[in-house]
Amino acid sequence: MKNKNSQGAQESPSRCPDNSAFKQQKLPAWKPKLTAPTVLSSFFTIGVFCLLVGICLILYARSVKEIQINYSDICLNCSKLRENSSNWDKECNCSVYFTLQENMLGDVFMYYRLQNFYQNHRRYVLSRSDAQLLGQDVNIQNSNCAPFTIYPNGTPMAPCGAIANSMFNDSIQLFYYLNSSTAIKVPLLKSGNSWWSDKNVKFRNPTSYNLSSAFAGTTRPPYWQKPAYLLDEEDERNNGYINDDFIIWMRVSAFPTFRNLYRHLRHTNQFADGLPAGNYTFHITYNFPVTKFKGEKQVVLSTSTWSGGSNLFLGIAYTVSGAVIVLAGFIITAIHLKLRKKKTYFQR
Repeated sequence: MKNKNSQGAQESPSRCPDNSAFKQQKLPAWKPKLTAPTVLSSFFTIGVFCLLVGICLILYARSVKEIQINYSDICLNCSKLRENSSNWDKECNCSVYFTLQENMLGDVFMYYRLQNFYQNHRRYVLSRSDAQLLGQDVNIQNSNCAPFTIYPNGTPMAPCGAIANSMFNDSIQLFYYLNSSTAIKVPLLKSGNSWWSDKNVKFRNPTSYNLSSAFAGTTRPPYWQKPAYLLDEEDERNNGYINDDFIIWMRVSAFPTFRNLYRHLRHTNQFADGLPAGNYTFHITYNFPVTKFKGEKQVVLSTSTWSGGSNLFLGIAYTVSGAVIVLAGFIITAIHLKLRKKKTYFQR
């Protein structure tokens, strides 16, 4: 019995790794020798670099020209009209006058800004059907779109879900006054505002010989005034699920106050270089109520630089990080000099 057991033990495979440089972790490796001069020089170099980048970003962000117009109170009559859901088919317009003190040269972008609108609720974020937005024929009753899936008569919604149903649908036009009595419409582009990956990868229209037939058998969400295939009546290529306004809205925000790109300036005629200083007015078709959740709406006109818009967060983050690293470098330098003096004293 002892011989059999000993033979079986000898025949069992060994779990020890092969005696190779790779498996025994004996490959040659570079082991940096950390000394006080190399560590301190790295600290100061990285810190100064972050400080310079942060200061540059802050300066460029402050050079952005921006104007914000809050029209929540100005269009209060329209807001009260929209609070009653039975008035959804009644059109309400309002105008907001303002003066641009300086020229806004270069690319000019128009945003809408919402306050106190929470898009980060778990059920709200999940209330969509990505398969439907890819143009696939799916049973939306099995999706996360509930309760915005089908009407009582059985007609499915296209698109379905709470995100799509709550889409921002105010219509905003900008006019420039050549003189006290003559105003011209500022040319603004509706397309080209969404990301390429969204437009070409994440969203697709159903395939059919025309768009209206592709959405046959479906109907618009309850809070929409138009079906999906008529979102942009001027450009057939900007309709359905690939409409830029719809795509941008479906990219939900993490914070209750956010802005979404709405239009950008078309450089023609008087606006070849940007928006000239002068008197302007926004003509707003009011459709999106905000008083029930104590929100506010603003229109933002802004230029941009190579570093983006007027947000100072990135510049402040770089500046603070650089300052902390430089401060840590000085502290380490002081500790190093103090310990070196003590070492010299004891050696004597």
